[in-house]
Amino acid sequence: RGKLKVCWQGAIQCRRSQKHFKGKQKKLRPAKLKMARAACCLFSLLLIGLAQVIKADYMEKLAERKICADEDCSYVISIGRVVDDYIAPDCRFLNLKEGQFMYVYSKLVPEGQGGEFWSGSIYSDHQYVEQMGIIGYFPSSMVREQEVFQNTTMELPTTAIDFYCD
Repeated sequence: RGKLKVCWQGAIQCRRSQKHFKGKQKKLRPAKLKMARAACCLFSLLLIGLAQVIKADYMEKLAERKICADEDCSYVISIGRVVDDYIAPDCRFLNLKEGQFMYVYSKLVPEGQGGEFWSGSIYSDHQYVEQMGIIGYFPSSMVREQEVFQNTTMELPTTAIDFYCD
């Protein structure tokens, strides 16, 4: 009977007892062995990728609708200045420091008693470089708009990926 062993190099080797398969054992050619190793490596990478997806969280939606300048919410609606420090309650939000400039990409349409949140990223020339490029939510009350770049906006439905946490 065969036993399957996974080597640390990622190759799969099949060890068979000499009695049962006497004379029937064949050695793998180098090309086939390389293919087997490559397939095993790809399978390992797939498992690692699945583990990352499972680890990620789709958080509760903050709103059902959002206002954006374009269909992808990739254009900046406005730029604003942070008026007070804000500590993010979870991974969907950004930590803000008074005086920072923020690019605003979308504005969530508030529902019921919920607060109004905007989505954006921190703009900095040198002081907050480590936070640049990270997009997240923040309360609209924490940012005073300085200049509006896009007066024409569209209302779109939010999706689960809008509230994804890594």
